[in-house]
Amino acid sequence: MPSSPEFGGWEMPLEYAGGGVLAEHKAVREGVGLFDVSHLGKALVRGSGAAELVNACFTNDLARIQPGQAQYTLCCDDDGGTVDDLIAYLRNDFEVFLIPNAANTAAVVERLRAAAPAGVEVTDLHREYAILAIQGPSSDEVLQALDLPVDHQYMSFADATIAGCDITVCRTGYTGERGYELVVPSASAVQVWDAVVAAGEPFGIRACGLGARDTLRTEMGYPLHGHELSPEISPVMARAGWAVGWKKPTFWGKDALETQRAEKTVRTLRGLAAQGRGIPRPGMTVLDAEGVEIGEVTSGTFSPTLRQGIALALIEPSTQDGATVIVDVRGRSEAFTVTKPPFVEPSTKES
Repeated sequence: MPSSPEFGGWEMPLEYAGGGVLAEHKAVREGVGLFDVSHLGKALVRGSGAAELVNACFTNDLARIQPGQAQYTLCCDDDGGTVDDLIAYLRNDFEVFLIPNAANTAAVVERLRAAAPAGVEVTDLHREYAILAIQGPSSDEVLQALDLPVDHQYMSFADATIAGCDITVCRTGYTGERGYELVVPSASAVQVWDAVVAAGEPFGIRACGLGARDTLRTEMGYPLHGHELSPEISPVMARAGWAVGWKKPTFWGKDALETQRAEKTVRTLRGLAAQGRGIPRPGMTVLDAEGVEIGEVTSGTFSPTLRQGIALALIEPSTQDGATVIVDVRGRSEAFTVTKPPFVEPSTKES
């Protein structure tokens, strides 16, 4: 395994020995891959009014889902900037389990604690649980070999037992493929990992690092905090308005986001597909046909599926889909087509 970079205080592999990003990416798109994403945060909101607190603070409307379901949502500043994007798992009105991003867990917990009424407790469980993601067309077969549930709908979860350990099986993921995430007590993480690897061997399961996770999510157009979302990039700018409960009476950043949504003047997230061989990278400048700067690349990579460069970029809202723009790729002017992600058709919701 190559050197492991630091992600929010956790050392995580970019790729595994004997594989590499391209092989790991292909395994997820065509078979099944296993990711250790234990660096993701974990927090529990519990007590009378727990669901009400989460709903009053975060953007999405928790009333849209039922107990046993999960929801993508965002935690915003008063000015609309994104503190974090996260998944909320609704167990019942008294208990909501949250999975924020690694580096932002403490900030999300602190903000919720400050807003929590008497009787609602917000607990940081970052180190108490690990998360293993099983992703790809053969993920059902791997879970079935482990006697784990596979019949629940996308964005829902079920409790189960594996190797004598109680876990939660979530029909969620970050790759665009059908898959699951297992929330496992940290003390049992290695045991569960080994069990998944053994069960997945007949299906060619491959351990995957964060390099493949990034190429997979970029092909889907999924935002990554620090790139497509940040204190300077709002959900409106990231085109995540679908995860905002606009009719809710309150949530953090509501007034600012409504203003951005109405005025339509902020740069917004778009996809870029290379017309040539250029590989875009974050921070590269986007120009229009006249050479005027109109945006900046937030994420860019070589798409292993499409065999071309792709990017996500914040671009002036007047730019039309299908337009040709220029990206300054290390001093070379490379042509790209503006498009709407995903670049690859997702299969997350397939039954």
